[in-house]
Amino acid sequence: MINEVVLVGRLTRAPELKYTSEGIPFSHITVAVNRNFRNQEGEVDADFVSITLWRKNAENMTKYCDKGSIIGVVGRVQTRTFENNLHQRAYVTEIIAEYVRFLSGKPSSPKNQP
Repeated sequence: MINEVVLVGRLTRAPELKYTSEGIPFSHITVAVNRNFRNQEGEVDADFVSITLWRKNAENMTKYCDKGSIIGVVGRVQTRTFENNLHQRAYVTEIIAEYVRFLSGKPSSPKNQP
């Protein structure tokens, strides 16, 4: 079986670093990926893809990227279920990033540092 996704897009908001109860760093981001064709109005639509990053990928993303940064992601599609506030089963489909490349150019210094 093959489960591989390659995306290039822009971050829709600044990434936030969070930690599991075991202390493992992670971040949930959304990337806007333009479609390869124009709609009936002549505009390019975008898809907003949810991506989860773990460990060093998450740390580096929050350290070096901000809203609007262009990134490339290679990962896999994963679907999970959970019980929502209404006690109904909800499904989430997301990309789990395995490899990330920052494409906006090299920052002169990490975010939040002089």
